[in-house]
Amino acid sequence: MDKPFAITLDPGSSLANHTGSWRTFRPLYVDRLPPCNAACPAGENIQSWLYHAESGDYEKAWRALTENNPLPAIMGRVCYHPCEGACNRQHVDAAVGINAVERFLGDEAIRRGWRFESSAAATGKRVLVIGSGPAGLSAAYHLTRMGHQAVIHEAAPLAGGMMRYGIPKYRLPRDVLDAEIRRLVEFGVELRLQSKVMNVLAAMQEGFDAVFLGVGAHIAKRAYIPAGDASKIIDAISVLHDMEGAQGDELRPMLGRRVVVYGGGNTAIDVARTAKRLGAEEAVIVYRRTREKMPAHDFEVEEALQEGISIKWLSTIKEAGEDDIMVEKMALDASGFPQPTGEYERIPADSVVLALGQDADLGLLANVPGLATDKGLVQVDAGMMTGHPGVFAGGDMAGNERTVTVAVGHGKRAARAIDAWLKGETYVSPPKHELATFERMNPWYYSDAPKTVRPVLDIIRRQSTFEEVLGGLDEGNALFEARRCMSCGNCFECDNCYGVCPDNAVIKLGPGKRFLFNFDYCKGCGMCATECPCGAIKMVPEEN
Repeated sequence: MDKPFAITLDPGSSLANHTGSWRTFRPLYVDRLPPCNAACPAGENIQSWLYHAESGDYEKAWRALTENNPLPAIMGRVCYHPCEGACNRQHVDAAVGINAVERFLGDEAIRRGWRFESSAAATGKRVLVIGSGPAGLSAAYHLTRMGHQAVIHEAAPLAGGMMRYGIPKYRLPRDVLDAEIRRLVEFGVELRLQSKVMNVLAAMQEGFDAVFLGVGAHIAKRAYIPAGDASKIIDAISVLHDMEGAQGDELRPMLGRRVVVYGGGNTAIDVARTAKRLGAEEAVIVYRRTREKMPAHDFEVEEALQEGISIKWLSTIKEAGEDDIMVEKMALDASGFPQPTGEYERIPADSVVLALGQDADLGLLANVPGLATDKGLVQVDAGMMTGHPGVFAGGDMAGNERTVTVAVGHGKRAARAIDAWLKGETYVSPPKHELATFERMNPWYYSDAPKTVRPVLDIIRRQSTFEEVLGGLDEGNALFEARRCMSCGNCFECDNCYGVCPDNAVIKLGPGKRFLFNFDYCKGCGMCATECPCGAIKMVPEEN
């Protein structure tokens, strides 16, 4: 006769007791979407390349980064890093300096001469890319990786689009821009400069299988301002464009000693700071709303104020005289909108620069069947294709959020859709994992590690030269900053679950292979999920 079942209390008895029969919930290893990845307009797998960077394998990190973004040295300078605004680390001490590490990897790649690699077989398909800005360069890069021949037509004498003709050198040095573009050409992207496309349909007949429109917003918006001397009123885009062509002081824009900039976006900030560097004694920004409503990024506003730029909030320009302007003060109504007050003041001004936004030149799209525009933007579907089959668009001409990062994301998304279209298919984005929110993590295991402060050029040189303002990290700082990543939502094999399990039900599979649960003995206590630092375990109801 068999002995009746009994729970033994002998040491080491948990394996004999098969406590898994008690379980009503079971632990499950999951991969959650890191908030930094979710917030990146370029769709970078940030956590992946930070993982390689924190191990010191910078080339592997750079290659993981450039799977989605071919311009890391540029993005590490001009991206407004929404990833850091979403970073869970900010709830512990401060967000990880993702942008700074990206710049370090991009600069390291230039310094060491790393090149793109591709094993894709040539497809024989040719894609016309119109415009060499961030959207066009990104689309051409990804198309080349897929085996297609991307041919960029650029109307200007130099490539880069608004990165060259709209972003000042103190934010984006031209040797960095040139190095990133040169790597793309060496990778196989064909670049034709001073080659303006006048009509899309005519261009398509020159042996191209698809077209990507990446024309930037180079046409400045104007406003009617009565002026005694109309020549003193110029637009911001012209000023920044002329700065790129100026080879000496005598060719630089002549703005005078007192410059007034009308507008509140990042371009207005860039022009005011440029005017200061050109020798203006006074550079004043006139903006009709409050600082809280100013579309310019706050850190750029702060840098401008540090450099001596003045900002007149709640003000609008009514007229421009021979040597001054008339400004009317505004007041917010009950709805928070600025209204004129009838109160005026005059400000000395040698020139007035209008920074009121830009439009893209859509003239090349005339007579394209099915292609629709609305408020100056080309209408596209989820795959960035216009209403005309085979014609795709992205960047400034297809979106209201006009940043380099968004444009790079548009180029990648369009390239994937173009690749599928050329195969007679439709690209479908893979489903996203659930988000790794801070509430799903256990921050107790992360020690305080203050964010690395990046070096900044001294104020005197910032006011008189076009040297780069924000410096980069050295290798030690970059390594430290990468290691501040908390690996939100994804197991990094810290062994916590292995150590806290009371039933020894967690099985280590070896480096890089993570763990398994032995459900013969796991009783579903949830200790592993509670003590997982990164929220990579969740408890689910036991199946009957």
